[in-house]
Amino acid sequence: MQFRARRIGILTGGGDCPGLNAVIRAVTRAARDGYGATVFGIEDGFEGLVEGRMHELSSQAVSGIVGLGGTILGTSSKGDPAHYPVEVSPGKIEIRDLSYKALRNIEQWSIDVLVAIGGDGTMHNALRLSDAGVGVVGVPKTIDNDVPATEVTFGFDSATSVVCAAIDRLETTASSHHRVMVVEVMGRYAGWIALVGGMSSGADLILIPEIAFQWEHVYRKVHERQNQGKRFTIVCVAEGARLPEGDVVVRATDMRRTDSKRLGGVGERVAQCIEQATGYDTRVTVLGHLQRGGSPTVADRVLATRFGVAAAECACKGETGVMVALRDGSVRTVSLADATGPQRTVPPDDELVRAARATGISFGDA
Repeated sequence: MQFRARRIGILTGGGDCPGLNAVIRAVTRAARDGYGATVFGIEDGFEGLVEGRMHELSSQAVSGIVGLGGTILGTSSKGDPAHYPVEVSPGKIEIRDLSYKALRNIEQWSIDVLVAIGGDGTMHNALRLSDAGVGVVGVPKTIDNDVPATEVTFGFDSATSVVCAAIDRLETTASSHHRVMVVEVMGRYAGWIALVGGMSSGADLILIPEIAFQWEHVYRKVHERQNQGKRFTIVCVAEGARLPEGDVVVRATDMRRTDSKRLGGVGERVAQCIEQATGYDTRVTVLGHLQRGGSPTVADRVLATRFGVAAAECACKGETGVMVALRDGSVRTVSLADATGPQRTVPPDDELVRAARATGISFGDA
């Protein structure tokens, strides 16, 4: 008899981003209406899977959420079952492997297939569950756009649209006051947000993790613009850009996370160095979680819906151990092993980088 999933669980792991609710809606509707499956929402990502929190998703529960930001299920970046923070005494945290609890809850809930929506960390968790015998389908989500095996993740277009709009606004005040404006954006160790957001808004300097920059080249670009009568400069810097000294700037550490580093602060360092070296009035703006918030763009709503429908079809037909992905413009499946390879970072010779250079944007390396 052909396998058909009757009970499907959905969770959203890692940081939130626009488009998550569109996936939840698409999976629920496609699985319920097309295959007669019952769909359950697992609350707060892998935390809910470990702690046993879930509820059924009805058609009414997912009605009208396609344009809603965030996730109606809640999420967490601190719920890796194999690296789970447990408070053993007031103020004291121990990291334990609680994978057995996640597996026990999946069995007790009689979940046939788990749809895991998230980024790199979520896909690694999904692969471990798959290796343990759980039917899993991954859906790639992250504003960072760094998940391997897919051309793009939903959430990225929305985030870069925020960056573009913010820099457009900052350019008017930079021009009025003849200032250097440094804009720090997210992306962790991948420079896609800074590259696309900076390029689309006409930034003058883009500093990303994949291309090492030198202070003298940054200062030279600022001086060149001044000498040409362009009395302001826009610098878009990725939070994971390494300083010429070789280090990323870390705002804080959190041992409850699999990657304990919380990046942040490189924009302030860049602004300070520019002002001290050039004498030009310099300001910094950190966009932070604004890039994750708000409604998804049209492109992200459509991509998230396509991913959700494909994930539901995979789950209901028993095609598991896979992640849905965009390849050559079409939604296809790739193995979770391929989806957990090296992070998808910006190739230094990428066509986008070449186009940016050709239009006068400097990466601080020449």
